[in-house]
Amino acid sequence: MKRFLSHPLEYLLTISLVRALQLLPHETALRFGCLLGSFVFSVARFRRGIVLGNLRNAFPEKEEEEILRIAKDTYRNFAMSLVEYARLPVTSAEEMRERITIEGLQNFDKALERSGGAVLVTGHFGSWELMGASLIAYGYPVSFLVGEQKNKAVDDLMNRLRTSKGIGIIKMGAAMRNVLKALKGNQFVAMLCDQDAGKHGVFVEFLGRPASTPMGPASFALRTGACLIAGFILRENLSRHRVVLEEPMLPESTGDREEDVRRYTQAHTSLLEKYVLQRPDHWLWLHRRWKTRPRPAARSRSLSVSRPGKEA
Repeated sequence: MKRFLSHPLEYLLTISLVRALQLLPHETALRFGCLLGSFVFSVARFRRGIVLGNLRNAFPEKEEEEILRIAKDTYRNFAMSLVEYARLPVTSAEEMRERITIEGLQNFDKALERSGGAVLVTGHFGSWELMGASLIAYGYPVSFLVGEQKNKAVDDLMNRLRTSKGIGIIKMGAAMRNVLKALKGNQFVAMLCDQDAGKHGVFVEFLGRPASTPMGPASFALRTGACLIAGFILRENLSRHRVVLEEPMLPESTGDREEDVRRYTQAHTSLLEKYVLQRPDHWLWLHRRWKTRPRPAARSRSLSVSRPGKEA
């Protein structure tokens, strides 16, 4: 009964906010997002303890004043990213190309030349939804592997925002078949892989601690031979961004599948770590990333590998 009552209200509030943001001028909407982020950090304090705890553990050398600054900027960046997500339907491809520069498009071209698509791996870093839309705006076929929200109406809204820019949607329930189909069709399949994966993940080192990490990107790349490309979006100012596409990794099987998955998972996790260290305010510290603890045997197998494989 509680869900029956709360879900329609949640959808009504969400769609109302989305439509209001779409009516505002772009920079005005972003400034509103910045103010909203500051309010949630300073007044609502939603998950503030988790954010500050994660930052203190990741950066024990930083003074508390800097930790608080990074935390506040994290909320601001996240709120602005949600604004950009909400405004996808009213943001043209031309506007995206004007506001977003992309470094490393030749790495996508290398993958297309191999005719096997690529697994594009990223995290909850910067305006990640906008990054996917910008790749479409530059003419590259991208599908998102997405989970389903408990609120079906909100879930449908989120996917409509994505598909308004031509992004393909692959639901988790049919992931294997549809990911393989997309890669076979020489497309790019984007996966977020920086949240706690529980007992189903593989433990790799992330910011100095073992973290249970989804095996999907490495598993799909090893199974299909598709390149694995890490990509990240960085905010340059209020409305301008820079996307960086790292060099493709072409998985090489050693015959030990478990160890291969671990190596390539560590590789793309290490790349995410590199960008988090550069721009810590860009990552979503609100998540309990290190919730799952490894058994001693799993801890001892955690690797610290940066670039296995070879360029495509």
